Amino acid sequence: MERQDIAQTRALQALGWLAGQDGLLDGFLHMSGASLADLRAQAQEPAFLASVLDFILQQDDWVIDCAQALGVAPQEIVDARAILGGGDLRHWT
Repeated sequence: MERQDIAQTRALQALGWLAGQDGLLDGFLHMSGASLADLRAQAQEPAFLASVLDFILQQDDWVIDCAQALGVAPQEIVDARAILGGGDLRHWT
């Protein structure tokens, strides 16, 4: 599997986690200006998925909780964001 595909899969999993968090999905929608319809329509778009990861990366607790729920190291969330964003590195700590 290609790195881009892995990153996209990880971001989709993170979106699923985000959708299950009380209040966080609403916060993401408010911050991004997206609607639930936009979320469904753009869920396969790398730029949209990068914005999902950007939102999660705002809070250390969110990164850690998401990574634990997905069964991955927090660094995998950071790496997925870097890959989806064309390689720009973000630090979540």
